[in-house]
Amino acid sequence: MPIEDYYWIAGGATALLTVACVLLHNEGLSFLSDHLPFPKHYQRRRMATLILSLLALHIIEIWLFGISYYYLLMDPGFGNIQGTGTPRPSLVDSVYYSAAVYTTVGFGDLYPTGAIRVMTGTQGIVGLTLITWSASYTFLEMSKVWNDRN
Repeated sequence: MPIEDYYWIAGGATALLTVACVLLHNEGLSFLSDHLPFPKHYQRRRMATLILSLLALHIIEIWLFGISYYYLLMDPGFGNIQGTGTPRPSLVDSVYYSAAVYTTVGFGDLYPTGAIRVMTGTQGIVGLTLITWSASYTFLEMSKVWNDRN
């Protein structure tokens, strides 16, 4: 297959993952809005449930990208994640790499080569956007708790 095709496939997979993560996040926040306990009666439970639920959403999104890296990289035409010490990254390596990219930490011990760079570049933007969306949502929920105290 021509190298350009790998880039197109990686781009398509990235687009699908981006849409899936945004929809998952939106549905998760909608579910939380509808099902969190009322603030006046259960403030601590409400906030703990909110934070744990948001963490779970982010972890699922990281795993979605990580699994995608893992399966795409079974074909050498997509490139590789260098620095794992193995010819191909394991699932754990792929998820670790995904977490570093999603959170924009970028430790630098792993780096992409080939068409997989398309997914890497976009995942950083997706992670940053979804994390700030969660932070904004948390602020709004905390505002409700603070306003109910007055």
